[in-house]
Parts: sequence; structure tokens; C-alpha cells
Amino acid sequence: MKRIIIGAALAAGLAGLGSTAWAQSTSPAMAQHQERELARGEPARWMKADGSVQAQIATKRKEIGAALNEAMNDCKKAGRAERQACMREARATYQRDMANVKELVAQSNQMGGVYDTAGPSE
Repeated sequence: MKRIIIGAALAAGLAGLGSTAWAQSTSPAMAQHQERELARGEPARWMKADGSVQAQIATKRKEIGAALNEAMNDCKKAGRAERQACMREARATYQRDMANVKELVAQSNQMGGVYDTAGPSE
């Protein structure tokens, strides 16, 4: 039951964001590139699991770095007064996540990979 509710809440939240929210942190050129890539179908690498903990940690570090880049781009769009605090917070989050990367990987592994969003409720 919880999985269904979480899945529905996530779907509703993402639907409410609309395309303008995504454009805030993705440049138009990058959005076009992504659309062309997705039109060709999902790359095989998306379905390939990281075989070892070291590979999972490397992937998590890439994700943390990408999140920092997106946050910094969003901060650059903020007003001058807010920009420094935003960037400081983004760097602090990056440092905290990198310091805890092994714990984040362990948490991801505990979550499992199957999320039921349809079917009978429990």
C-alpha cells in the first residue's frame, strides 16, 4: 500500500512541475540533445546494473556531482542577495553527500529495485 501511495504522490508531483520547471536547470540545447537521445530508445547502459560496490560508489559520486552542477546553475539564476547563500548550501550538500557516499549507496541498496504502482491495495 505504501508503495502505491508513494508512487502516486511522486507521479502527481512530477506532473505538477510541468515542462517549465525542468527547463530551469536544463539548457535548451541540452534538452534538445536529450530528446534526440530518448527518441532512439533507452541506452543499454541504463539497464546494466553496477556489479560491485565500487562501481555503485563511482556512479553515486557522478550523480552527486551532477546534482551539484544543477544546483549551481539554478543558483546562478537567483538574485544577487540569494546567490551566495544558495551556492554555499549547494556546496555544503555536495560535501555532506560525498562524505557519506558509502552510506547513501547502502541506503539505495536497501530500497530495492521494484516499485509497484498499480494493482490491488494491501
